[in-house]
Amino acid sequence: MNAPFTTENIHELAPPDLVQADRVAGRMYTDPEIFELEMGKIFERTWVWVAHESELPKAGSFKSTFVGRRPVIVVRDRKGRINTLVNRCRHRGASLCEQKKGQVNGFTCPYHAWSYGLDGALRGIPYPDGYEGVMEKGDMGLKKLRTESYGGMVFATFHDGVEPLEDFLGDVKLWIDRFMKQGGGYPIKVLGTHQFRFRGNWKIQLENTTDGYHFPIVHRSWMASADAETADMMSFMTDPAAVTHDLGNGHSVAQMVPDHSDLDIDDGTEPLQPRFASLVTELKSAGLGDVGIRKLVRAMHGTGFNLNLFPNVSMSISFLRVLRPVSVDETLIEHVALGPDGPAEIVDPVNRERLRIHEHFQGPFGFGTPDDAEGWDRVQRGAQGAPEMPIMVNRGLARETPSPEGWATSHVTDETGMRAAYDKWKQMMSDD
Repeated sequence: MNAPFTTENIHELAPPDLVQADRVAGRMYTDPEIFELEMGKIFERTWVWVAHESELPKAGSFKSTFVGRRPVIVVRDRKGRINTLVNRCRHRGASLCEQKKGQVNGFTCPYHAWSYGLDGALRGIPYPDGYEGVMEKGDMGLKKLRTESYGGMVFATFHDGVEPLEDFLGDVKLWIDRFMKQGGGYPIKVLGTHQFRFRGNWKIQLENTTDGYHFPIVHRSWMASADAETADMMSFMTDPAAVTHDLGNGHSVAQMVPDHSDLDIDDGTEPLQPRFASLVTELKSAGLGDVGIRKLVRAMHGTGFNLNLFPNVSMSISFLRVLRPVSVDETLIEHVALGPDGPAEIVDPVNRERLRIHEHFQGPFGFGTPDDAEGWDRVQRGAQGAPEMPIMVNRGLARETPSPEGWATSHVTDETGMRAAYDKWKQMMSDD
């Protein structure tokens, strides 16, 4: 066991020493210098989620977002490739795009009208004679990030030498494949997004999505508002089959509803929830058979697990939760609602119901997210009161065992996923 953090030593310790086997220092939430190091050593050195492929359906479709604090544009070019471009003109540094999403033929700087193609190449300069003998146009394209996709999930990185995305994901790929089955036989698409900020450090939210321990306490109002079948489904506190796995590279998966971890496994005995009776009738009227209806309705609540991908996205039961660090004590959260993409007469009624479920918990006036955000705010305020005191991540440490796959595993209420994330944090903050 390492020596405890103290008032005397807390500001002398190097950032990697602030992570111990069973605790992390509160200073990790409050120190602006650590935050600046994180932006360079983590968010600019690994794969960061930037988009879902359904957000970029055709050539010219784009989305403005961030990698850490650096603004980027994710765009599909005319060859079908997805590019991630730094949102900064090569001339005098003006941002090229202030729209959140849209459809374009290229990007033109509003300051001096330098224009760029969908692949980032510089296409045109007004009054070009002033640059003759001064520069080569081919050298002045937009800065392009390495971009790769898996299972419709698009990631980008500033670090050209980072391992391939599939290696970084490793055993996570199995769980991404399972998550995407909630389309009930159809591909998944983004239905909509909403954003909010909380006054706290980004790692507080990173912890939350792998924290089953808080669920019946923080979300008792949601449990009381849900129908009996849904509330029973989420009563996992004493279910020995509900576990959390450390999947490597800081990733983890928390299985709250193990029976729904793989939606292809269905013996046909689980009754469909009565609350979806009118939806079943509507789908039958649209000509969908019993098998197809069952697949879609069983997937209404998602896949029964939270998949935490270090450092910035969670595939959380039925939606994506994306975090963006703003400052040491401010974080932006984006919730991305998902649903099947198929014939309108089939998927429209399904997605209508999925959006109502999403709003009930994740929405800004829902029963879940506001309670979570209050907890995150309180953790930040408490950490500021005593940054030398540890944040404990020791729950379940004594009962953590390897799964048959070799994943460190303990109960879903344990803090295995947090320890996994902080092990990766420690490693990356130790790298030169």
